[in-house]
Amino acid sequence: MICHPEIKNRLKRASGQMNGVITMMDEGATCEDILTQLKAIKSSIEKAIGLLTTTNLIQKIEAKFNVEVKDVDDAIDLVMKGI
Repeated sequence: MICHPEIKNRLKRASGQMNGVITMMDEGATCEDILTQLKAIKSSIEKAIGLLTTTNLIQKIEAKFNVEVKDVDDAIDLVMKGI
């Protein structure tokens, strides 16, 4: 499977956010602030999962039926908003 560059970027961003949360904990940040950051990380990872899933589905369809799936960006965006 060829991974969409946006997936890798989201995961890198989430990794940086996780490091930031650990720094916040070391610096005595409030639980509320840490929770806010953890929710943002969770959302980012969930979107990466959705993007990975839809990308994989498209690639499987293209390989199995020897077709090129086009013009599905709106449909993918709709799926991503539901996550």
